Amino acid sequence: MTKPLAGIRVLDLSRVLAGPWATQLLADLGAEVIKVEKPGVGDDTRHWGPPWHEHDGEKVAAYFLAANRGKRSVAIDFGTEEGAALVRKMAADADVVVENFKVGGLKKFGLDAESLRAAHPRLIYASITGFGQDGPYAPRAGYDYIIQGMGGLMSLTGLPDGEPGGGPMRVGVAVADLFTGMYTANAILAALVRRAETGEGATIDMALFDTQLAMLANQASNALVSGKDPVRQGVGHPNIVPYQPFQAEDQPIIIAVGNDSQFAKLAKIVGRPHWAEDERYATNAARVAHRDELVPKIAAIIASEPASFWLDRLEEGGIPAGPINTISQALADPQAVHRGAKLKAGGGALGDVPMVGCPIRLDGKRIDAPLPPPALGEHGDILSEWIGGDELDALRAKGIVG
Repeated sequence: MTKPLAGIRVLDLSRVLAGPWATQLLADLGAEVIKVEKPGVGDDTRHWGPPWHEHDGEKVAAYFLAANRGKRSVAIDFGTEEGAALVRKMAADADVVVENFKVGGLKKFGLDAESLRAAHPRLIYASITGFGQDGPYAPRAGYDYIIQGMGGLMSLTGLPDGEPGGGPMRVGVAVADLFTGMYTANAILAALVRRAETGEGATIDMALFDTQLAMLANQASNALVSGKDPVRQGVGHPNIVPYQPFQAEDQPIIIAVGNDSQFAKLAKIVGRPHWAEDERYATNAARVAHRDELVPKIAAIIASEPASFWLDRLEEGGIPAGPINTISQALADPQAVHRGAKLKAGGGALGDVPMVGCPIRLDGKRIDAPLPPPALGEHGDILSEWIGGDELDALRAKGIVG
């Protein structure tokens, strides 16, 4: 299969998660992604272990592996003029540049959007920062944890105040980073489509804070429409009841009733068909209003039988339901196995690397990039495309190229 981004070259100056997540998706879609890293150090996440992946003396943190499939790594110190000049040559041949340095951090190297796009108007230049290129917080560094707090997400996540363990909580993965990476990749794809029509590149300004606000979705809409801040509801849903875990006799299960018809079926399954006619429970709005009395009634019934008993009946009745799996259980689930969620990317200096693959299918085929995550500077020989052999050897001798 010819992938959609075949022939597109991406120069990846980003590190950690948001930028690498965007460029990994572009690599899966067929782009050639060249990751520029600092000699001897590399992307910070190479060192964010344990756990570690080790192969033939190479050791890299599992964190790095999650976001760097499909890329070639070159090690260049562009803090030196010679290194910066080499990266500028590479940018001249790129379709896309992605970076996540502080605002203005690349200007002194001539690698900022204004400098590169002035020289190469067709270039698509995507910057990812914590708070954007302007505004009172623009100079600040951005970290997912801080953004989850400042952007309102933690106010919605966790048990309600007053309950044991109540209080704001961070989401278990860096969702502000990941969503920003996804939005960035979408913006790049849109810019590529526009460039095909106009010949003009684009300057893309992405901020974790902006993304965090956008991804509040219905909760932000709830606040705007009602004038009231949503509160933490633990495992419950602010707009739908019942839509949460219930403890069965042996383990918890999730029941997600999305409409009144499903509730009527649930009422019958739990032996309370009259609930569907009760004005307190017959509609979702009524169930939300009477959440505190309905949910304990359901919970008491679910606790009387094992999870398998309820899951079988809920599936037969067309009620969305499922267990709460660990990550290992989720990846071993028959559906995950059938869909090929796990893969091993091999053939590089890091050997066979276990990964979760890209969820996109095109024409019935997986699009996972064939290259495994790279060792630091593993593909340095490709620099000969931009610099002569003797000069490249000289830069290596100086430690400017790794």
